[in-house]
Amino acid sequence: MRRTSRLRLRVWASALLLVGALGATEAAAAPAPAEPPAAPGLVEAMQRDLGLTEDQALDRIADEAAAAEAQPAATSAAGDAFAGAWFDPAAGALVVAVADPGAADAVRDAGAEALVVEHSAAELDAVVTGLGAADAPEGVVGWHADAQANTVVVEVVRGAADEPAVAAFLDEARATGPVAVRAVADEAPAPFAAGTVGGDPYYTGNVRCSIGFSVHGGFVTAGHCGQPGADVFGWDRSRLGTFQAASWPGNDYGWVSVGHGWWTEPVVLGWGTVSDALVRGSAEAPIGASVCRSGSTTGWHCGTVLGKNETVRYVDGEVVNGLTRTSVCAQPGDSGGSYISGDQAQGVTSGGWGDCNSGGETWHQPVNEILSAYGLTLHTA
Repeated sequence: MRRTSRLRLRVWASALLLVGALGATEAAAAPAPAEPPAAPGLVEAMQRDLGLTEDQALDRIADEAAAAEAQPAATSAAGDAFAGAWFDPAAGALVVAVADPGAADAVRDAGAEALVVEHSAAELDAVVTGLGAADAPEGVVGWHADAQANTVVVEVVRGAADEPAVAAFLDEARATGPVAVRAVADEAPAPFAAGTVGGDPYYTGNVRCSIGFSVHGGFVTAGHCGQPGADVFGWDRSRLGTFQAASWPGNDYGWVSVGHGWWTEPVVLGWGTVSDALVRGSAEAPIGASVCRSGSTTGWHCGTVLGKNETVRYVDGEVVNGLTRTSVCAQPGDSGGSYISGDQAQGVTSGGWGDCNSGGETWHQPVNEILSAYGLTLHTA
């Protein structure tokens, strides 16, 4: 049923064939170029949303790919001293923080920059876990370990820190370890689901959400968009499939089986703003890396990864753990949509604050966690 996607793929393939025919003489004299690291549309979006030149965008994609490749070994090399990792755009390299100077050389040998800090990731995570056992009051947005600041950050709605319940929660949080307070928007984050308004969505009842990534047999999306057994309908309102599983709150993920004449494709839609992007894997991008999002309300937007393994308290009191925070904007109806870095799937849209006119922040549920939870296999190109 994804006629638009098939048409774009066909046009793209035809263009490659035409270029190949016109450049046959040059190709005979030189080796074939390596496979491009990203679709041209991705580079254009990074130029637009991150303020980069074309060369800067291409260099960043290459640097981020190298950082993602180095991340597992560098993290392992840090051992118990590991205190977090992120991509530094200025240095074009992965930075791994360590709480023991003796681990720095091993990290460097593994291909990353090393930064010595006071608190290990285990120490910070213990504080985060302790906060998770508390009953957070309205006005507290969420909390997470901030590797770059080497502290736990509790986020509150701007102006709420002086409210008695919030102030008491913050006092208790500070007593458990290194805690900083960050004021965010004038509103609490909310899931990005919406009523039926058109576009290129899927529907469950009168709720519109966005497809995340194709898996063999269906697609993954946000858990708050449907319940197991719920019928799912496509952009044209024809029967698409069924919600096989959903986890919300606590997590925000689910998967939909596809049938009734529909099929899956390893594609993230560019909505005419950029070319559709092919999905070739799900290597996790580090903090600081660029990431782009596709959703049925606002289309294609890019930003950077700001944090990982964050806990978010949404406006109605639901708490979700293990989310990744980004500077990418989103709006109602974008829920479940794709986050992609280069050609690597990252996660599905959960919620956030702000919009694509004034800006904001969003959180996504990492795709590898969803695949593992349900034993699914990503559909890749």
